[in-house]
Amino acid sequence: MARRFDSGLRGLFPDDAVGPAPVPDELRQIAAELPPSLRLGTSSWSFPGWAGLVYDRPASPRVLAREGLAAYARHPLLRAAGIDRTYYAPIGAKVLAEYAVQVPGDFRFLVKVPAQVVDPVTRDAHGRALERNLSFLDSGWAAEFSVAPFVEGLADRAGVLLVQFPPLGREITREPARFAGRLARFLEALPRGVPYAVELRDREILGPDYAEALAAGGATHCLSVHPRVPRPAEQRGYLALGPGRLIVARWMLHSGHAYEEAREAYAPFDRLVEEDPESRQSLADLLASAVRAGQTAILIANNKAEGSAPLTCFRLAGAVAALLREGRGGVSGGPRTGA
Repeated sequence: MARRFDSGLRGLFPDDAVGPAPVPDELRQIAAELPPSLRLGTSSWSFPGWAGLVYDRPASPRVLAREGLAAYARHPLLRAAGIDRTYYAPIGAKVLAEYAVQVPGDFRFLVKVPAQVVDPVTRDAHGRALERNLSFLDSGWAAEFSVAPFVEGLADRAGVLLVQFPPLGREITREPARFAGRLARFLEALPRGVPYAVELRDREILGPDYAEALAAGGATHCLSVHPRVPRPAEQRGYLALGPGRLIVARWMLHSGHAYEEAREAYAPFDRLVEEDPESRQSLADLLASAVRAGQTAILIANNKAEGSAPLTCFRLAGAVAALLREGRGGVSGGPRTGA
């Protein structure tokens, strides 16, 4: 089903503003084949290297942060975006509302809960641990400074609120059941009716207690492609694949690289440097399964996954369209209760 997104955005692009890059016919055809329930997007949108892929001209990160979103949202295969800056500090409903008015009505945002709630320690400007974080898993703080702005500011463009934990340290990972209990209480105390997802960076926590915590809190597992967690196929059992449930995935970092190493190797993010066909096929199968089951799915890709997040999305979209065309992509069962 092809999208209609031009009419609501007329007048957003004065002659001197960043505009959308031309979209090849092949990508328009792939977009027309994908159902509206599947949304692909990238982590942020302010990358100068995307000129010609997403934007019609080179521009600085500062200009793209201000002007790029409206142009980004014109691409028929980019129907979602991550707002990563909220991890470092909360932003208010007014700022989120300013984002929302720049995109079509069927666009969705993934927003992170701040580190103040998900990191067990406070950190200095260089990321070094300082002391125990007294706001760790504080549901009251999260409800006021994260959930409320998310709901009020984004309204119907609110896709998912992501509770992304950093590596938690041995003190926590050696007692996964205890952490799962705290997570369950945190999720249960948050306002209802909001789409929550949880993303981990510690494979030790994945297990039956974690699955039960998600079920108790009404959240879904965010499948992450990252060297610190199992490959996508091993995480699928934690996804709630019942009818109508939201599927969330993030393709973050190529195996074998640290974040800073990948950034240096892949900049300026204008091409695929190290493709990951195994992850692409696994994610394509997952997304095809989800849409064939009538589910909603959001996948966010990072430049550090393969070298260029938009190109990662475009290749993945083509793989999903091919599976749907061929009638492939089986439907998995419900959430796993054992590790």
